[in-house]
Amino acid sequence: MKIVTRGAELRALSRRARQSGMTVGFVPTMGSLHEGHLSLIRRARGEHHRVAVSVFVNPLQFGPTEDFARYPRDEVRDVRLCRDAGTDWFFLPRVRTLYPPGFATTVDPGPLVDLWEGAERPGHFRGVATVVLKLLQLVEPDTLYLGQKDLQQARIIQSMIHDLDLPARVTVCPTVRERDGLALSSRNVYLAPAERARAAGMIRALREGRASVREGVLDARKILARVQQILRREARPDRVDYLALVDSTTLLPLKGLDRSGGFLIGAIRIGRTRLIDNLYLKPPVRRGKGK
Repeated sequence: MKIVTRGAELRALSRRARQSGMTVGFVPTMGSLHEGHLSLIRRARGEHHRVAVSVFVNPLQFGPTEDFARYPRDEVRDVRLCRDAGTDWFFLPRVRTLYPPGFATTVDPGPLVDLWEGAERPGHFRGVATVVLKLLQLVEPDTLYLGQKDLQQARIIQSMIHDLDLPARVTVCPTVRERDGLALSSRNVYLAPAERARAAGMIRALREGRASVREGVLDARKILARVQQILRREARPDRVDYLALVDSTTLLPLKGLDRSGGFLIGAIRIGRTRLIDNLYLKPPVRRGKGK
């Protein structure tokens, strides 16, 4: 595995590989890697000749009161995990590499920025879209790999790639979870033991929504009422930022589910830790009796 710190060197590596007929998969991360990240890397490894992974804690996507300074960092461990997972190029840029003095251009992610995570974290998705666009310009991958846990982020990046005619494909991979269902996140390390036990209540609540749908409940208000009840009982959140049933593509709120299904999305706070998760819901197929 080659460790790269300069964007020009990474671009040259990618171009040489593609000129030789190879394909390139790319996994962007903020480091503090866990099994969720590694599953993306292994997916890319199985589908491409070369795999690039970036580790960059992006200051543009953090608000002034958020956790940029204390966000977990362990570059030595990240290097080892990426090497073991089959990474070819480990990109470790510094802030001045991606945002040199005088940097002033950012990406407007469009209307999705006003919903859900965007409403709770103003400016967050502008920072995400900007850094991902810069990374795509440096790596020039065939495929970009993202996790479903950050569903809104994935949809914004998919929209940016489509609208700006970028050549990369996007593969959104399933959320990887702990044994009790908690979605893996680098921020889970913030949870104290008692908070960690409560955190698993979030996925239990979302799964109760899925169970309601399987029982034939399709009205969004009824589904959400049941989810909220379980969430209050199981997770006892200190705050619920949002909880909604949304369209799979637009992420706009749904009044009810039809055959196309939708996502149950939520964000809560337990202590000082903010947790997000989602679950795809689809009504069961009702088969008529044959003659």
